[in-house]
Amino acid sequence: MANENQYEWSAGSVTPADPEPEEMTIEELREEIETIDRELVELIARRTYVADTVAEVKAEEDLATTDEDQEQAVMERAGENAERFEVDANMVKAIFRLLIELNKIEQRERR
Repeated sequence: MANENQYEWSAGSVTPADPEPEEMTIEELREEIETIDRELVELIARRTYVADTVAEVKAEEDLATTDEDQEQAVMERAGENAERFEVDANMVKAIFRLLIELNKIEQRERR
C-alpha cells in the first residue's frame, strides 16, 4: 500500500522510494495504481468542495461565475507543475480544463 512517504522528489521528478516498479509484480503494480486512483479521486473531491465554497462566496458577493484571469493562472500553474514532474503538459491542462468547466457548470446550476 502506498503512503505519503513512498515517493521521493528529486530534480522535479517523482520516483518510487521502494521498491522500484521494475521489481514489483503485476499485482503489486495494479494495487499501486488502485491506490493512486483513490488518492486522485480524494483530491478531486477536496478541490470540488473548495470550488463549491468559492461559488458560494461569488454568489454572496454577486461576482461573475467566470474569472478569466483566475482560470489562466490555474492553467499556467498546471503547465508548470506538469513540466516540473515531467508529465505531458497538454494532458494535464486538458484535465484541469475539464475540472474548471465542471465547476462552472455546477456554479451556474446553483444560481
